Amino acid sequence: MIETLNIEIMNEAHLHMVVNHFPIIGIILGLGILIIGVLLKNRTVINTAYGLFIVSAIFAAVSMATGDGAEEMVENFPNIGKQIIHEHEEMAEKLAIVLYILGVVSILGWYLNIKNHIKAPLISFLAMTIAIIGVFLAQQTGTTGGEIRHTEIRATNTNPTTVKPIEEKEDTDY
Repeated sequence: MIETLNIEIMNEAHLHMVVNHFPIIGIILGLGILIIGVLLKNRTVINTAYGLFIVSAIFAAVSMATGDGAEEMVENFPNIGKQIIHEHEEMAEKLAIVLYILGVVSILGWYLNIKNHIKAPLISFLAMTIAIIGVFLAQQTGTTGGEIRHTEIRATNTNPTTVKPIEEKEDTDY
Protein backbone atom coordinates (compact mmCIF):
# COMPACT_ATOMS: atom_id res chain seq x y z
CA MET A 1 0.00 0.00 0.00
CA ILE A 2 1.12 3.46 -0.74
CA GLU A 3 0.30 6.01 1.91
CA THR A 4 -0.23 9.58 0.90
CA LEU A 5 1.70 12.23 2.72
CA ASN A 6 -0.45 14.77 4.43
CA ILE A 7 1.69 17.89 4.21
CA GLU A 8 0.16 21.12 5.34
CA ILE A 9 1.52 24.36 4.08
CA MET A 10 1.81 27.05 6.74
CA ASN A 11 -0.60 29.92 6.53
CA GLU A 12 0.64 33.45 7.17
CA ALA A 13 -0.41 33.43 10.83
CA HIS A 14 1.55 30.23 11.45
CA LEU A 15 4.56 31.50 9.51
CA HIS A 16 4.40 34.78 11.44
CA MET A 17 4.45 32.94 14.75
CA VAL A 18 7.39 30.82 13.61
CA VAL A 19 9.60 33.71 12.44
CA ASN A 20 8.64 36.48 14.88
CA HIS A 21 10.52 34.97 17.79
CA PHE A 22 13.95 35.08 16.19
CA PRO A 23 14.32 38.90 16.06
CA ILE A 24 13.50 39.05 19.78
CA ILE A 25 15.77 36.19 20.81
CA GLY A 26 18.45 37.22 18.33
CA ILE A 27 18.79 40.78 19.60
CA ILE A 28 18.88 39.65 23.23
CA LEU A 29 21.56 37.01 22.56
CA GLY A 30 23.41 39.37 20.25
CA LEU A 31 23.55 42.08 22.89
CA GLY A 32 24.93 39.65 25.46
CA ILE A 33 27.55 38.38 23.02
CA LEU A 34 28.46 41.92 21.97
CA ILE A 35 28.98 42.98 25.59
CA ILE A 36 31.25 39.98 26.17
CA GLY A 37 33.14 40.69 22.95
CA VAL A 38 33.70 44.33 23.86
CA LEU A 39 34.83 43.44 27.39
CA LEU A 40 37.24 40.81 26.04
CA LYS A 41 38.23 43.03 23.09
CA ASN A 42 37.66 40.00 20.89
CA ARG A 43 36.71 40.85 17.32
CA THR A 44 35.55 37.32 16.54
CA VAL A 45 33.02 37.46 19.36
CA ILE A 46 31.94 40.95 18.31
CA ASN A 47 31.50 39.75 14.72
CA THR A 48 29.37 36.87 16.00
CA ALA A 49 27.07 39.43 17.63
CA TYR A 50 26.98 41.40 14.38
CA GLY A 51 25.98 38.24 12.54
CA LEU A 52 23.10 37.67 14.97
CA PHE A 53 21.96 41.27 14.54
CA ILE A 54 22.01 40.96 10.74
CA VAL A 55 20.03 37.71 10.81
CA SER A 56 17.61 39.27 13.31
CA ALA A 57 17.02 42.17 10.91
CA ILE A 58 16.29 39.73 8.08
CA PHE A 59 13.85 37.80 10.25
CA ALA A 60 12.25 41.09 11.27
CA ALA A 61 11.57 41.83 7.61
CA VAL A 62 9.98 38.40 7.15
CA SER A 63 7.95 38.87 10.31
CA MET A 64 6.72 42.25 9.14
CA ALA A 65 5.82 40.77 5.75
CA THR A 66 3.67 38.07 7.34
CA GLY A 67 2.09 40.31 9.99
CA ASP A 68 -0.76 41.64 7.85
CA GLY A 69 -1.83 38.16 6.80
CA ALA A 70 -1.75 37.02 10.41
CA GLU A 71 -3.79 40.04 11.43
CA GLU A 72 -6.47 39.30 8.84
CA MET A 73 -6.81 35.75 10.13
CA VAL A 74 -7.31 36.64 13.82
CA GLU A 75 -8.71 40.17 14.01
CA ASN A 76 -12.32 38.99 14.17
CA PHE A 77 -11.74 36.19 16.68
CA PRO A 78 -13.58 36.60 19.98
CA ASN A 79 -11.68 38.49 22.71
CA ILE A 80 -9.03 39.87 20.36
CA GLY A 81 -10.12 43.12 18.78
CA LYS A 82 -8.37 45.46 16.43
CA GLN A 83 -6.98 47.78 19.14
CA ILE A 84 -4.69 45.17 20.69
CA ILE A 85 -3.45 44.12 17.25
CA HIS A 86 -2.82 47.77 16.39
CA GLU A 87 -0.73 48.25 19.54
CA HIS A 88 1.36 45.20 18.62
CA GLU A 89 1.76 46.41 15.05
CA GLU A 90 2.97 49.84 16.22
CA MET A 91 5.57 48.29 18.53
CA ALA A 92 6.67 45.83 15.85
CA GLU A 93 7.21 48.65 13.35
CA LYS A 94 9.43 50.51 15.83
CA LEU A 95 11.41 47.35 16.57
CA ALA A 96 11.80 46.59 12.87
CA ILE A 97 13.22 50.05 12.18
CA VAL A 98 15.71 49.67 15.04
CA LEU A 99 16.69 46.20 13.81
CA TYR A 100 17.19 47.44 10.24
CA ILE A 101 19.44 50.23 11.51
CA LEU A 102 21.27 47.77 13.75
CA GLY A 103 21.71 45.42 10.79
CA VAL A 104 23.31 48.17 8.69
CA VAL A 105 25.53 49.27 11.60
CA SER A 106 26.52 45.61 12.10
CA ILE A 107 27.52 45.24 8.45
CA LEU A 108 29.65 48.36 8.81
CA GLY A 109 31.14 47.12 12.08
CA TRP A 110 31.90 43.72 10.59
CA TYR A 111 33.65 45.37 7.65
CA LEU A 112 35.65 47.71 9.88
CA ASN A 113 36.68 44.79 12.11
CA ILE A 114 37.91 42.83 9.09
CA LYS A 115 39.88 45.86 7.90
CA ASN A 116 41.23 46.43 11.42
CA HIS A 117 40.01 50.01 11.23
CA ILE A 118 40.60 52.36 14.14
CA LYS A 119 36.88 53.28 14.27
CA ALA A 120 35.75 49.64 14.76
CA PRO A 121 35.43 49.96 18.58
CA LEU A 122 33.29 53.08 18.15
CA ILE A 123 30.89 51.13 15.94
CA SER A 124 30.73 48.38 18.59
CA PHE A 125 29.54 50.91 21.17
CA LEU A 126 27.07 52.39 18.69
CA ALA A 127 25.71 48.89 17.97
CA MET A 128 25.49 48.20 21.70
CA THR A 129 23.47 51.38 22.28
CA ILE A 130 21.10 50.58 19.43
CA ALA A 131 20.77 46.98 20.66
CA ILE A 132 19.86 48.13 24.18
CA ILE A 133 17.05 50.24 22.70
CA GLY A 134 16.10 47.27 20.54
CA VAL A 135 15.91 44.88 23.50
CA PHE A 136 13.46 47.23 25.22
CA LEU A 137 11.33 47.40 22.06
CA ALA A 138 11.62 43.63 21.59
CA GLN A 139 10.22 43.06 25.06
CA GLN A 140 7.33 45.42 24.34
CA THR A 141 6.68 43.85 20.94
CA GLY A 142 6.75 40.33 22.34
CA THR A 143 4.40 41.25 25.16
CA THR A 144 1.87 43.00 22.93
CA GLY A 145 2.05 40.10 20.48
CA GLY A 146 1.48 37.57 23.23
CA GLU A 147 -1.48 39.55 24.54
CA ILE A 148 -3.29 39.03 21.23
CA ARG A 149 -4.07 35.40 22.00
CA HIS A 150 -3.07 35.11 25.64
CA THR A 151 -5.69 37.09 27.51
CA GLU A 152 -4.21 35.99 30.83
CA ILE A 153 -1.17 38.24 30.35
CA ARG A 154 -3.05 41.39 29.42
CA ALA A 155 -2.54 44.21 31.89
CA THR A 156 -6.22 45.08 31.95
CA ASN A 157 -8.62 42.27 31.38
CA THR A 158 -12.03 43.87 31.64
CA ASN A 159 -13.91 41.82 29.10
CA PRO A 160 -16.79 40.25 31.04
CA THR A 161 -16.83 37.20 28.77
CA THR A 162 -13.28 36.29 29.74
CA VAL A 163 -13.29 37.19 33.42
CA LYS A 164 -15.57 35.20 35.66
CA PRO A 165 -16.00 36.31 39.26
CA ILE A 166 -14.97 33.85 41.91
CA GLU A 167 -17.95 32.77 43.90
CA GLU A 168 -17.40 32.68 47.61
CA LYS A 169 -18.71 29.65 49.41
CA GLU A 170 -19.46 29.43 53.07
CA ASP A 171 -17.34 26.86 54.77
CA THR A 172 -19.78 25.01 56.96
CA ASP A 173 -17.67 21.90 57.51
CA TYR A 174 -16.17 22.51 60.95
